[in-house]
Amino acid sequence: MTRPIIPDSEFKERAGKVQELMKQKGIDMLLTYGNEAEPQFVRYFCNYWPSFETAGVLFAQEGDPLLLIGPESMTYASDRSRIKDIRRLSAFRESSNPEYPGHKLDTFNSVIDELLKGKILKNFAVAGYNLIGKVTFDALVEGLKSFGDVSIISGDDLVMQLRMYKSENEIACLRYAGEITRKTFDYVLENIRPGMTETQVRGLACGKLFELGAESESYPIWVLAGVGGNQAISRARHKVIGENELVHLQIGARYEGYASTIGRPVILGKPEQWMIDAIKAGYEAHEAIIGQLYDGNNAGNVADAYYETMRNNGHIDWLLYGPCHATGLMEGEPPWIEEGSDYILRNNMTYAVDIFMGNKQGYGFRIEDSVRVGIGKAENMTNYPCEIFRL
Repeated sequence: MTRPIIPDSEFKERAGKVQELMKQKGIDMLLTYGNEAEPQFVRYFCNYWPSFETAGVLFAQEGDPLLLIGPESMTYASDRSRIKDIRRLSAFRESSNPEYPGHKLDTFNSVIDELLKGKILKNFAVAGYNLIGKVTFDALVEGLKSFGDVSIISGDDLVMQLRMYKSENEIACLRYAGEITRKTFDYVLENIRPGMTETQVRGLACGKLFELGAESESYPIWVLAGVGGNQAISRARHKVIGENELVHLQIGARYEGYASTIGRPVILGKPEQWMIDAIKAGYEAHEAIIGQLYDGNNAGNVADAYYETMRNNGHIDWLLYGPCHATGLMEGEPPWIEEGSDYILRNNMTYAVDIFMGNKQGYGFRIEDSVRVGIGKAENMTNYPCEIFRL
């Protein structure tokens, strides 16, 4: 595949679109905040992914935005950011809180004043509202004091109005990430063996996905064998994989910021009948969900098809949540599709079909693919086989 990228022109277009939304909503300034674990609100506007330190992009309703970084990251940020106007603030420093004596740093007061250009500031929005750390937030509050009575509100929904619908360049990056993930999953199936530890299998996956061009994992790759497979969020253990064990195998590659994912159960030996029954039930639900992911359909119909299928095949008590969450710059983004969802699906919304199944005995697995909502039908961007993997 030709290696796709997000061009500079698209980053500029995103900035213009969010400023138009700010005007419509009466938001005078917007700070998008990100950290190393969840960089999406920053990376979406400039491609910068902070390391150790945190970061933000500051917008007024008019003019070019500023990238705000910690004191140590100027050479790194200058190399990667599509926004070239960068300011260093101690509020974005690493958690060990060095003082950086002798360095002249900007403050929230100075950067806000620079962009505001004497205009009145009443409403200030923060995207990444549930991520921003207290030290950074306190510095923001202090910096806003000189501008009068300023209201600080969440800007997450404002930015997600843009991120929810993917461009053709974003779709190309998601497909590319899916191709890396698919090939990596093949490689792991070819090499996983009883006697290996879960962490060793994770190592197989990590090595291959980086070899194929991923910039990182989408999330810490999950390999959970036997009891403990019912952990919906987890990490690989030093547990040795035994003969005839059911393995919860979940692999995702991140490329150009965009996350892909494949989840499949794997049996290393002879399966028990309950394993076969549960896997077939999950695949049946997987097919029902993807059949509902088309432009113009109500998201609630997707959830209804999922739960009805699982009730009919007798595995409703295996479910924790479902059936989908959006995906893009993070493997898990809003909006979710779940019971009670009531909104219309549109072309180029992208989801992880995320079927997590676990029983009370401690066994479980996930069936997951990255899928694009399309006209008339969905596009499965990972499109991994739905079969009983017996190795």
